This record gives sequence, C-alpha cells and structure tokens, in this order.
Amino acid sequence: MTLSRVVTGGPQRCAAAALAVGIAGSGDMNGLPYFCRGPVVRGFGRGSKELGIPTANFPMSVVDNLPADVSTGIYYGWAQVDSGEIHKMVMSIGWNPYYKNTKKSMETHLIHKFKEDFYGQMLSVAMVGYIRPERGFNSLEELIAAIHGDIEEAKKKLDLPEHLKLKEDNFFRTSVSTTSDQIMNGH
Repeated sequence: MTLSRVVTGGPQRCAAAALAVGIAGSGDMNGLPYFCRGPVVRGFGRGSKELGIPTANFPMSVVDNLPADVSTGIYYGWAQVDSGEIHKMVMSIGWNPYYKNTKKSMETHLIHKFKEDFYGQMLSVAMVGYIRPERGFNSLEELIAAIHGDIEEAKKKLDLPEHLKLKEDNFFRTSVSTTSDQIMNGH
C-alpha cells in the first residue's frame, strides 16, 4: 500500500499528516509522491515575462506547511487546474538563488500551453520525482537553459510506467471544493 500526503494548508493538519506516515524530517525523499492542492496566486511575475516559462504559484499556506522531508529543489509530476485535463509538470520549491528571494515559493510549470491565466483556480499537483537541488546561475540564459533541461527530463521520466500510473490517481478525481482544506493520507 502506498501512502500519500496531501498538503493544502493549516499547520496542525500538515504536522499531523507528516507524523501519521512517519516522515518527521527524514530528508531522503522516499516519501514521494506528495499531493498538493491550493488556489493559484500571483507570484513574482517573472515566469512568463522574464523567462518565457509561465508558472502557477501556490499560496504561502501550502508552502509553509510542506512536511519537513520535502527538500528545496526541482520536482516533476502531474498537475491539474480545477477539474480539467491532467498535464505533466515541473516545480521549483525554494528561494530561487538566482533571484535571491527571501520568501520560499512553490512555482509549478505545467507542460501545456494555456490560452489564458488561471489565477484563483484550484491547482492540484502530484509531485512524483526529484530532479535536482536548487542552485545559483551566472546568467539568465544559464537559468533558462537549466529549466528547459528540467522540462525535458520531466517529460521522459513521466512516461515511465511507475510515474504514468499516478496520472490516474484518485486525487485528481476528488472534488476540489471538498478537499481545499484537508490533508489526506492515502485515498
């Protein structure tokens, strides 16, 4: 039986979810997949404009309540906006060293072209694998090249059977209105 964690907000619930599955800060990332859900909020405004790689950002209530074993870095997985199609994604969790952010963020790039922004809509993600730790870059071009490399790696890894099956997880079939304030272990 695979245990999963859903992070949506509320410090007591996240702490309880972490303890319930015995992860209390192990740092080994063996706890993947993680399932997160929250409304899309405005980020720093750099994804589309400066990088040409749009991102959907989680609110601080989700970021601040990630279990302790979720290291900063680049992840890959599956994402869904509201009850729409499920798409491949890459996600950066951390402080974005190139920009020297002082606020931790979770920025998700859905590998799909959307016709319009979806601020305020519910974003559901399954983080299924870890690509690399955060790192600084000497130039914007170097950062953009690394992100494109992360995207290509995510596309390949998500085609593996063990990752492809998570696209069909019940988490993506659960009503977003009934789970926006819940943490779930398993489903």
